[in-house]
Amino acid sequence: MSLVIGLTGGIASGKSTVAKMFAELDIPVIDADVIAREVVEPGEEPYKRVVEVFGKEILNPDGSINRPKLGSIIFSNEDKRKQLNQIVHPAVRKQMLKKKEDYIEQGEKCVVLDIPLLFESKLTSLADQILVVFVDAETQRKRLLERNQLTEQEAMDRIGSQMPLEEKAKLADELIDNNHTIEESKNQLLDLLRKWNIIE
Repeated sequence: MSLVIGLTGGIASGKSTVAKMFAELDIPVIDADVIAREVVEPGEEPYKRVVEVFGKEILNPDGSINRPKLGSIIFSNEDKRKQLNQIVHPAVRKQMLKKKEDYIEQGEKCVVLDIPLLFESKLTSLADQILVVFVDAETQRKRLLERNQLTEQEAMDRIGSQMPLEEKAKLADELIDNNHTIEESKNQLLDLLRKWNIIE
């Protein structure tokens, strides 16, 4: 039996850092963000629909989607964000499920589904265990400002576009408290993997 872990968190919570830790332990990670980029590459069906809905002004000169430009539209407009999600999410879900089945068939003991909007997109049924990477609100705000060179308003818009981390933490099966050092977060992860009998 493979254990399927749904890994989520909030923007700037350190979820990607924890995903990297899984990968370093040779545990396959299926990244929803990577797949979301692949399904909107020129020529793919969702790409055509995104251009129809948002117009050609979101494109780069080479025809690819200008992600920052699209981001600035959807982070400040909930209706537009919903429209984009309705186009992209079904295609992402289909790809993730296919990859998950492939890994299970190959006999992997554990597969990680790295899905930032796991709760918001109601995808919890895809996983056996939900793992939330948690930081407090002030740490999240600080890290986001440092990492993305955003204005205070842009940072708050992005944080506000997701379910609050406290709520996610309440819905989790397990938590990694990422308020401290990377080393401490890694030790928490190793403890969980032992608990789940994935590693010795």
